[in-house]
Parts: sequence; C-alpha cells; structure tokens
Amino acid sequence: MIKRTLLIESKTSITTKNLQLILKSESRESSIPVEDVGFIVLDNPEIYLSIPAMNLLLENNTSVIVCGTNHLPNGMFLNLNSHHIQQEIFKEQINASEPLKKKLWQQTIVEKINNQGILLAKITGKKNKFDFLASKVLSGDTSNMEAVAANLYWKEFHTANFKRERFGDYPNNFLNYGYALLRAATARALSGSGLLNTLGIHHKSKYNAFALADDIMEPFRPIVDEKVYELVQHYEEQELKTAIKAELLQTLTRTVYFKDEKSPLMVALQKTASSLQQCYTGERKKIKYPQLWI
Repeated sequence: MIKRTLLIESKTSITTKNLQLILKSESRESSIPVEDVGFIVLDNPEIYLSIPAMNLLLENNTSVIVCGTNHLPNGMFLNLNSHHIQQEIFKEQINASEPLKKKLWQQTIVEKINNQGILLAKITGKKNKFDFLASKVLSGDTSNMEAVAANLYWKEFHTANFKRERFGDYPNNFLNYGYALLRAATARALSGSGLLNTLGIHHKSKYNAFALADDIMEPFRPIVDEKVYELVQHYEEQELKTAIKAELLQTLTRTVYFKDEKSPLMVALQKTASSLQQCYTGERKKIKYPQLWI
C-alpha cells in the first residue's frame, strides 16, 4: 500500500481523535486516517505535535521527520518495536559474520555503481565504463571502487565545476534534502522488518544512529540524483522552496522494477529490507535490490 507523505510548513497543531490526525492551522482544519500516513515532514518552528499524536504515528510505523532552521531534515522518530520477533532478528543481525557483511556490502556497491552508470548514460547520452568499475568491486569493497566511481560520476553529473559536498553550493541543497528523505524511508523500512538501524553492514561511526539505513540506501541514491538533475533543468530557483520540496517528495512514490513486478519506491524498500533480514537469518544469500530503470 502506498502511504501518504505530508509536508507541513505553516504554523499547525497536530493532535489525534478516533485514530485520526487532526491538523489545525490558522486557515483550515482537516483530519487524516493515521494508517494512511507513511511520512510526515515538519518544517516550521511553531508546529505543535501532541504526545498522543506522536505515539499514534510511531505505532503505525510512520516516519516523523523534523527540519532545522535551514529547512533541511535534521532528525527523525521511528518505531522501536515494529516487528513481532524483533529480539530474535536483533540477535541474528548482531551475530552476522564479517564474511557475510563484506559480501553484502560488495553487492550493495556493485548495485550503486551500476545505477550511477545507467543514469549517467541517460544524462550524457554517452557510454561509460561504470559496468567495468562495478566488476572490479571486491568483497567489502577493499579497493574502494565506490570512491573511484563517485569521482567520475560527479564530474559528469552537473557542471565541470560541481563538487558533491554536504555543505556545498547549489544543487547540493537539493541533493541533501532528497537524500534525507530517502534515508528516512530506508530507515522506516528496515525498522519495519525488525532490523536495528544503528548496526550497519559497512558504516560504523559510533555517532551514527542510522548506519544500516546509510548502507542500504546507497543503490537508491541515483533516484534522487535523477530528480535533482530534472529540477535543475526546469527551475531557475536555487533555494529549497515548497515546489522543489514537493517534487523531491515524489521520489518516494517513483516506480522501480523487480524481476516479476514493479513497485513504488517506498514499497520496494520494504522488500529490500525484508530480504536483508532473510540474509541475516540464512534464508537468502543476496539482498533483493530493484532495477531503477528498465
């Protein structure tokens, strides 16, 4: 089921009644069934979210994303008890062997580099060697082919002078917003599969509460890149205005493709997360990543 994504940018009170979210602003009042909401983005310092409403959202595995003064997502709330055998899954995840994690990371980086190559070919109209780079990824990506591919990728992506930096110039702000939404969607899917977001396959910073989401979102990043490239072509605006945010939010419902079916991204992430859980429990050997284009 495709869930709704709510972007709230005005002074609003969010409460709950009869399993409905009640949204009251200065100009209107509306109600939304809580089970319909997958993501809610709060981007105004005067938003009031009641504790009962927050608990109801979290019980329904809704990602509550809070933006900072720069209007970029700054943090998120997730359900910590969203799977019926979560403790058993945690144990499998914690006890996963290093060879398994290295193989899963190798697969993840191969998928990412291949997707970058496909998108770059679409953008430039030229062939590239990203399939060759992907073939050179070793277990655990010990030769760091991810960085080699990234260096080539960003040189071709926007302009010759563009540098992909977290605090860099436009359109880094668009990319940051899109990646933050993708990260939230990935974290939500992993949590829903009973996985511990803090415990990554490759990312291991002690300060990162969403290391696993940062791992699994990697092959999906080109979806955001594609949308940002389209926005740059069609909008002269370089600030994150409402129309830009709304466009980036649409990436969560973009269609991706599995072998025998197609799914919206937010549903595909759930399938990917479930397959990772099965890798930890020994039921699968590979993560089920979709094709981003056909």
